Amino acid sequence: MKVKKFKGATMPEVMQVVRKELGSDAVILNSKVIHEGGFLGLFKKRKIEVLAAIDQTSLPKKKTDLSIMPDVKQSKVQPNKATSNQDDVLKELRDMKKWMQQNNNQTSEFLPTFQLIYEKLLKQEVDQEIAYDLIETIQARLNQNEIEESEIWKQISFEIKHRLSNKGTFGMTTFDKKYIHLVGPTGVGKTTTIAKLAAHCVLKQQKKVAFITTDTYRIAAIEQLKTYSKILDIPIEIAYNLDDYQKAKDKFHDYDFVFVDTAGRNFRDEKYIKELGKIVDLNHEVDTFLVLSLTTRGSDLEDIYKQFHNIPLKQLILTKKDETKTYGSVLNLCLKHNIGVAYITNGQDVPDDIEELSIEKMAKLIVGD
Repeated sequence: MKVKKFKGATMPEVMQVVRKELGSDAVILNSKVIHEGGFLGLFKKRKIEVLAAIDQTSLPKKKTDLSIMPDVKQSKVQPNKATSNQDDVLKELRDMKKWMQQNNNQTSEFLPTFQLIYEKLLKQEVDQEIAYDLIETIQARLNQNEIEESEIWKQISFEIKHRLSNKGTFGMTTFDKKYIHLVGPTGVGKTTTIAKLAAHCVLKQQKKVAFITTDTYRIAAIEQLKTYSKILDIPIEIAYNLDDYQKAKDKFHDYDFVFVDTAGRNFRDEKYIKELGKIVDLNHEVDTFLVLSLTTRGSDLEDIYKQFHNIPLKQLILTKKDETKTYGSVLNLCLKHNIGVAYITNGQDVPDDIEELSIEKMAKLIVGD
């Protein structure tokens, strides 16, 4: 058995060296955070120290020069007394490795309480790199071995709010432009969200509001918006092409706000995004919001955003908060792409189940109350 100690700035960096030198079958016996270097006890650098082991038989075998080997026929192989003990040790190591893999707890990258919170962030689907950076920053800031979990969460909330403050606008008191477009994939709740926003403007702000729908692919969507238009006493126009859209804009010239519902369809189809620009004007007097469902997987959210990134997006609108308890993927999106969130919805009721999403509320989604 070969046992060796490794050091590095981060756990991923150390593990890369371990795999390179000992292979993928290496067992991590221990890991801890150490501080070394510096001058007169100051400016020490934080490092990760890992103790790893590997069964010698798992290592690549070196070619042996047969010319110097003794004649096997003339020599008797003597049994190694230590073989049985070594086999027992190796079996115990393998069993330990299997148990650690099954429990997803092979290494401790941070101090115990910090490690616990790091794993909770990962369960919230916060990107591994973002979660690691958050915990590393907070651990260095607090610089204590024993600290209450609540204090760490408080510091994480502060750090999230600080980082989001430079990444876009959160919340929405009023619309800046006359025309408000909602875009996004099918099934995220664009039509219901438009009705909620329009109802808010009519009932709470006493604004003169109109609807334009370009979602001619789904008859149900048109009928749904027509129903809302009757309830709220809001006029509606259907646009099948860019000419229809321009005519509808001319008709609603004197209105305060015009909400435009667009077809969802398959967000992976690049032709959909190109067709969108042929039906609606995305560049003049327009605020465009990308509507995303919180129930969508993080990888799909990233793909959706990339499909719409060429459109001048103002903010995100999040839907279906009532259908999930995992919000980390949205934090990833905001931090990676410098975009804020205007609203979040938590049900189907119009106009009640919608609220502005401030930075404070965004941080609370991740950290909790």
